[in-house]
Amino acid sequence: MTKRVPNIGPVSINKRSIAPDLARGFMLLLIVLAHAPILMFNQESLVMNRPEGLNMMDNIINFLGILFVDNRARVLFAFLFGYGLSMVVENQIKKSIPNKEIKRSLIRRALTLMLFGFVLNIFIGGQDILSIYGSSTILIGWVLLKSNQVLTRTILIIFSVYLIIVPFMNIMMAMAIGIGFPTISPDITYLTQMKESLIKYPGTFMMHVATPILLPILIGIWASRKELMIKPQHHQRLLIRTAIIGMVISIIGALPLTLVGVSLWQPTSIMEGLLSTLHLFTGIAGGLAYAAMFGIIGIYVNDGNMNFLTYSMTALGKRSLTFFMFNEAILVILFSPVAIGLGGSSSVTSTAIISILIWILSLGLATILENSGKRGPLDNLFRQIIYRKN
Repeated sequence: MTKRVPNIGPVSINKRSIAPDLARGFMLLLIVLAHAPILMFNQESLVMNRPEGLNMMDNIINFLGILFVDNRARVLFAFLFGYGLSMVVENQIKKSIPNKEIKRSLIRRALTLMLFGFVLNIFIGGQDILSIYGSSTILIGWVLLKSNQVLTRTILIIFSVYLIIVPFMNIMMAMAIGIGFPTISPDITYLTQMKESLIKYPGTFMMHVATPILLPILIGIWASRKELMIKPQHHQRLLIRTAIIGMVISIIGALPLTLVGVSLWQPTSIMEGLLSTLHLFTGIAGGLAYAAMFGIIGIYVNDGNMNFLTYSMTALGKRSLTFFMFNEAILVILFSPVAIGLGGSSSVTSTAIISILIWILSLGLATILENSGKRGPLDNLFRQIIYRKN
């Protein structure tokens, strides 16, 4: 018999669906696993941000990472972001809040995300994806107040545009610099890193062109309107099909680039660009499959039958902004050459293990906050900025 974990405090009083928060908690694990290798500066990366493995275990970690994490964690994040954004707006509409005020709230949300992302990128040195979601809110926030027909049409148009742009971008990039990301200089100082990050910051928004990030956000909005994760019991067949078919597509699409990442294939630059494109687009299916899996889990897990793991992951998911920033800061402190500098000596395997331990630490801290009835400090600050009274 599973022991019920107490759910106390003001954060837990408001009834909310388990599935989205569970998915956010899992998402933070995928993100820390994806971002940690970027800070490894002992050798050049082979595929994206993953350096060539030095032994069989390293190759296994790279294989699993390219197959199940890279370009999949970001999609899950984007889907959940769109899902949450739609829920916020729908709740405001139900409270009869005027559209004008909803739009102002969306702009504040977007600018605050961009501010948090700026601080993370420039002053902390972490991987900024918050600015991408902030600018995404500005680009497609208007859809949140439109009909389902407009939403569907927008998804199809943006998908068509990405089908043209993304392959071209990836082929050009592969021909110019390859598909491995440049590594950090081991001699870089904190001030130099700040200056370089500040110069490169505007390039962050090229993600909107180079990756189909807007698609999973829009799909998340669509899924929220269908209540796929809030009422998953009503959509069980769709969720199961999405989980199975999405994961199959994701694995098949990621496998060719995975072979390159473990040095079993050395294609031409043009082929590398096409493989990167395939990895990107099938990553959408993978990210949606992860979301569907947690929708299915949400059918069977609720406040009354959570075990310690699901309780802790839900607590972490409720405070995803705080612990995303926390995880990024810890990664920089441990791996960056401007701090402890483990990125210059750690292997692919040890980096993955440390990443998992950081996530486990986040689980523990989130559980403490949940039991104390406290929000994540940055989540709380974020809400105060957005919902401040004029």
